[in-house]
This record gives sequence, C-alpha cells and structure tokens, in this order.
Amino acid sequence: MPPASDVVAIVKAHQITHIRLYDADPHMLKALAGSGIEVTVGVTNEEVLGIGESASAAAAWINKNVAAYMPSTNITAIAVGSEVLTSVPHAAPVLVTAMNNLHKALVAADLNFQVKVSTPQSMDIIPKPFPPSTATFNSSWNSTIYQLLQFLKNTNSYYMLNAYPYFGYTNGNGIFPIDYALFKPLPSVKQIVDPNTLFHYNSMFDAMVDATYYSMDALNFSVIPIVVTETGWPWQGGSNEPDATVENAETFINKLIQRVSNNSGPPSQPTIPINTYIYELFNEDKRPGPISEKNWGLLFTNGTAVFPLSLGGPSQITGNSTAVFCVAKDDASEDKLRDGINWACGQGQANCSAIQSGQPCYLPNNIKNHASYAYNDYYQKMHTVGGTCDFDGTATTTTIDPS
Repeated sequence: MPPASDVVAIVKAHQITHIRLYDADPHMLKALAGSGIEVTVGVTNEEVLGIGESASAAAAWINKNVAAYMPSTNITAIAVGSEVLTSVPHAAPVLVTAMNNLHKALVAADLNFQVKVSTPQSMDIIPKPFPPSTATFNSSWNSTIYQLLQFLKNTNSYYMLNAYPYFGYTNGNGIFPIDYALFKPLPSVKQIVDPNTLFHYNSMFDAMVDATYYSMDALNFSVIPIVVTETGWPWQGGSNEPDATVENAETFINKLIQRVSNNSGPPSQPTIPINTYIYELFNEDKRPGPISEKNWGLLFTNGTAVFPLSLGGPSQITGNSTAVFCVAKDDASEDKLRDGINWACGQGQANCSAIQSGQPCYLPNNIKNHASYAYNDYYQKMHTVGGTCDFDGTATTTTIDPS
C-alpha cells in the first residue's frame, strides 16, 4: 500500500468525497485531516465484544479514535463491526449495547450530532429477498434486529447495508439474467416485477435495498434511511468464475454511479436517495478464498484506475465556457418545491441562511425563488461529485444567472 498521505492524494485526484475505513487507522485518520473528506471509521469485529461489555472501553475507543482527530478530520459515522450477525454471531447479543455505549460516549464528548453510529449487515439476514414486498429478516435474529432498528430510530441514524448483486447473481442458479445484476435494461418480456405491488425493478441492487425497507416495515419501522456501505463487482476471477471480468466490473460500477447520482430511491421509497460506498479502493492480494476475492479494487496502488471510471457522476459539466445554474421550474407544484427546499437545506446540506427572514435573499418572498436559491446552492457544491439538478422533477438547469 502507498503511504496514507499518498492514498489521500489519490482519493482527492479522483474527486472522492466519502471514505469508509474498516478500522480506525491512525495514519489514515491523520492524513485525512483538513481534506474535508467525510470519513466512516470502523470498530473491528474483534473490538465489538469488549465495547459491548464495558462503557468505559467504549469511551476510551471514542477518545482515542474519534475525538482525538476531530474536527480537522471530518468523521461523520462509526460502523460497529462488519456483518456481525452473520460473521461473528457470538457477539450479536452485545451488538446493540456496544452501539449504545459508543453513542453515550459521543454524547459525553459533545460529538453525537456530527457522528452517527450504525452497523453494516449483509443481505444474508434476509432469507428470501424476492419479491421485495414479502421480504422479512431471519426471525431467529428478530429481537436483536428490533433493538438495532429502535436504536437507529432513536438516534436519527441510518441502516448500513452491504448489498452485492454479484453474489445475488452468481448464487442465484440462473433465476435472474446477468443484465439485471449489471443495471442493463431488460427486454419487455423479461421485466422483473413484484407480483404484489406491481413495482418494476430495473436492477437487482434496487430490489435488494427495497427488500431491506420492506423487512424493516415488517417489524413496524418505517423510513429509517438505508446507506449501502459496500457494493461492487470483482474484475478478475478463476476459471470457475466467468462473470468476474473487467468488462462486467466496469459496467456495474459506472452504471451504479449513474443510478446513485440521480438521488432517487428504490420503488417503495422513491424520495430517499441510496447513498452508496463502492467496495473497494485497492485490491486485497492476501485475502483467502477464490481469485475473485482478491480483485475488487477500483485503483492500482499507483493511483491509476483498473478501468475508465466516472466517479464525478453523469451530470458533471465539462469545460467551463458558460456557468450553469440550477433553478426551480415555473410549473412545479408548491408542495413539491417545499419538499425540495426541505431536502436541499437538510439532507442535501445546502447553506440556506440567506433565504431566512431579514437576510439578503429572502425577498422576493415566494416559494419558487427560495427553492431556486436552495437548489442552486446544493447544485454548485455537489454537481462535481454527482449531485443532480432534478429535485423530483421540479428543477432545471439554466445559463441565466438567477440572482
């Protein structure tokens, strides 16, 4: 691996704005200082038990691995373990206690508003993910998952999901076509439809996310947002892994970026964007198992990409001959514009202080002008990293300066 400072330079060169670390590597956390990159740090599976059994161990972990680096390193989340329920089931009974202990330590350090606590789970805890509308969590985990969802709701956090269409396809015995796993359009006779909701699923990725939303719903938890903490496609495999190719990996990753960049959710939750982490930055040459396990990396260690990458997203504007602005459409409904403003000024992190009463852009005081301001503030900050000017169809780009 290149030294941490080189990794950060590589990440910046590819316009990557969010990074997930599997641990709390001090070299990486130090090197990320001042970069503005949002960082998710990981509690390793080996650490979960100790933190679950001791509040003081949790406080020590927060002080050493989070508080010591903030605010110069922009840590925004802690991933507690990795697929704990399926990979270290003996730690499951203390998983939510560990999360609670960490959250209380964040509260004590006055960091709980900046840093969310969650835990990535694999799709394996949903035994029958299709059709999504009837999906439920494996009932043997019900009490743990119920506590987990209650914690996420109480702390305004999000569900971390590891979703791999590659495994859904290769383990699916040919039930689904590979194009469905690769985000490629399907002919009308092969459309994938949920027979209960009649929702069309254009990709296995969307169906996996929706199966998770429906599983939460079955336990009476609605609208805890999902962040996909891992997805990807291996670009090389053994002779018995014919689908692990550079061509398939390139198709999957670039179409994934397009899919995620349009800020819409899966059919059952169309307004909740599917924020997603790509697994992974570099290959893991020493990983055991089949050849494909070693070949998920997007980049070689010299920083060049394994295949052409469009990490800037589809809406990236090339050349700056004319400035482009994002404004509200004339015919947009006020309700939708209100939703758009709330999203842009909230989750979208636009700076909306100028349109508050008494501030310079408050007048003319109407919903369309305020929406245009909020939309454009979001768009100017985010279009280079895949933010779009759509807002549920209420926005459009223009070269006329709206101010």
